[in-house]
Amino acid sequence: MANITVRYFSNCLVRPTTFELFLPNDPRADLPPDAEREIYAKRPMKTLFLLHGYTGCAGNYVPEYLADHYQVAVMAPSGENGFWLDGISTGHRFGTLLGEEIPEYLNKTFGLAGSAEDTCILGLSMGGFGALHTGLAYPDRFGKIGAMSSALIVHEVAGMKPGQGNGVANYEYYRECFGEPEKVLESENNPETLVDKLLAQNKKLPEIYMACGTEDFLLENNREFHRFLEDRKVPHEYFESKGTHDMTFWNEYTEKIVKWMFA
Repeated sequence: MANITVRYFSNCLVRPTTFELFLPNDPRADLPPDAEREIYAKRPMKTLFLLHGYTGCAGNYVPEYLADHYQVAVMAPSGENGFWLDGISTGHRFGTLLGEEIPEYLNKTFGLAGSAEDTCILGLSMGGFGALHTGLAYPDRFGKIGAMSSALIVHEVAGMKPGQGNGVANYEYYRECFGEPEKVLESENNPETLVDKLLAQNKKLPEIYMACGTEDFLLENNREFHRFLEDRKVPHEYFESKGTHDMTFWNEYTEKIVKWMFA
């Protein structure tokens, strides 16, 4: 598995930035042939956008053995702690970075992410929110969404007042990421708004796979969005199983989701 660190000037962030690119283009000749892998190797290479969580960084978890088996290029960007949204201040357009700038760069430079059929997006926690939001905001770019332990906190943010916050961050942080809290539920920073918009326009939604641990502090948030999708009759996969907000749970479901996306 080749690993390339790509450094380029981002007009969304108004500065140089990097992303990690993992390419399964160097199969080992000393290992026994893998018949299934050889089948996947005959098709055009797929692309997976892999989003980290709050306090994470580009490439801090990459399922290399899965990418190698299914012949998937993995692009792991750095979203800092920006919730993968276009923030209020200049240079914080992380949503446009994911949905427009990086896909165009990948296609122009590496011939990847050329269609929604060949491009999926997966994330955990803040990255789970980012995967849902980005996939729904750009359904023509992403065919499938995988969201684990998603930080679906827009309703909590909507109720925040100056001087408030929670155990993760303060009011000013959430306002920077989501915009004015009293307007967030009606804004396109709310995945529910994006779903309703796509349904009203009679557009095809990306396929969705959600998972959350039964001991996760974000469980009820995920259940609420699951119920929202059920109420709107949006087909999706939703799973709960024993686990908390950690890599043990995410490693288990990363394997299931990557197989669902690319097998």
